[in-house]
Amino acid sequence: MSALSPAKKRLHKELMSLISEPPPGVTVDAESVSENLSEWKINIDGVEGTLYEGEHFQLLFKFNNKYPFDSPEVTFIGTNIPIHPHVYSNGHICLSILTEDWSPALSVQSVCLSISSMLSSCKEKKRPADNTIYVKTCNKNPKKTKWWYHDDSV
Repeated sequence: MSALSPAKKRLHKELMSLISEPPPGVTVDAESVSENLSEWKINIDGVEGTLYEGEHFQLLFKFNNKYPFDSPEVTFIGTNIPIHPHVYSNGHICLSILTEDWSPALSVQSVCLSISSMLSSCKEKKRPADNTIYVKTCNKNPKKTKWWYHDDSV
């Protein structure tokens, strides 16, 4: 068996941690991960007492071989994309830790917690104001978007 690259070692360690001690409402789709360590599907439940209570979402994490020095590509996938001011209808998420505020100290677990927190603090279900034009014109990879963070209150 060949030695695992540092990125694969880190991913394996994070995966084991996420499976054994997942944050509340977060589960790994083990089948998807067993097929490909560089693409994870993670299920996330809306937190009780929030606008998303009782809803279930799925995130797709894609890792390149520069992880953890380069952030994962994270999008919502599936039939239920949350209606949120920072989530586009194509599943792209406007969250600074996924781009310029990424740090190798962050993990899949901390990203899931940030996304869960972002959903939990939402006061009104609505799409971003520029959703229609963004979805028509954006790059397939949300990391290639130059996000403009204009509202930290949602």
